[in-house]
Amino acid sequence: MPTTPTATAPTASPAAIVPPPAPTATAWVLLLVLAGIWGTSFILMKKGLVVFSALELGATRVSVAALLLLPFALRHLGQVNREKFKWLLLSGVVGTLLPAFLFAYAETRLASGLAGVLNALTAVFTLVVGAAFFSQKLTGLRVLGIALGLVGTLVLMLLGGSAAAGTAPAGGAGNAWYGLFIVAATLGYGVSVNVIKRHLSDIPALAVTGLLLLFIGGPALAFLLVGTDFLGKLATMPGAWTAFGYIALLATMSTAVAMVLFNRLIQTSTALFAASNTYLIPVVALAWGVLDGEEFNLWHLLGMVIILVSVAIIHRAN
Repeated sequence: MPTTPTATAPTASPAAIVPPPAPTATAWVLLLVLAGIWGTSFILMKKGLVVFSALELGATRVSVAALLLLPFALRHLGQVNREKFKWLLLSGVVGTLLPAFLFAYAETRLASGLAGVLNALTAVFTLVVGAAFFSQKLTGLRVLGIALGLVGTLVLMLLGGSAAAGTAPAGGAGNAWYGLFIVAATLGYGVSVNVIKRHLSDIPALAVTGLLLLFIGGPALAFLLVGTDFLGKLATMPGAWTAFGYIALLATMSTAVAMVLFNRLIQTSTALFAASNTYLIPVVALAWGVLDGEEFNLWHLLGMVIILVSVAIIHRAN
């Protein structure tokens, strides 16, 4: 976890908590790469939803990612203590399976850039869950940084306009409530980050990702093939293969590859630092949205500035 074992001062004073070490250069590189990959995921979901439903998109995303990492999962299956399986399953369900559906459903009504902005709530819930259940250290500066990040998110969602094109009245006020699906997803992310940091840090990142996808990939694939019209759409609907290509790219980069990198980042830094990549994701997500014709205004700019200031504060806090 973000705190290290206590150290006793030479004067025999009470034990003091040693601040976590500063993030390494490698950790910063991973953070920026992940922000780029996950910031792009929202526009890919938008393109996939042109043909497929939210349920089909979520199930396809998880299924493809699980199939990609299946060889690695089978290789490590017998090497991991069975006591870890419950934590892998928990992380897989709340940190991958449910968010895949929740984000897809939210984007049926929210602009993709704004969905990316709301993803920044992951850092808030990582801190809240960590403090409540995992002995996460709270400091005044961290709380201030989290609060500013939340303020920036609210500015972007409520003042900048949130609607996907053609889904709500002007301004998208009615669609802001779809952000609650993303709130639920980011709560799951917060739980998953802390579980991986506390219970799965001794397992290689590739093994963690492959195994948790192994546990959730089977049910997702069965649902996709039996419970949806995915195959029928793929065979008959114009543009279905193109939409599937976007989802396959989403599954490959944003689920399979990015999860390996993210789990590595969690294991080599603090849970809060790893989750703070979600403060950079809105910048990338909004940029893709603008390129795709989504609105960009001064409220968006203000929200992003507030979020970036919050990042600086969090990373300077002890």
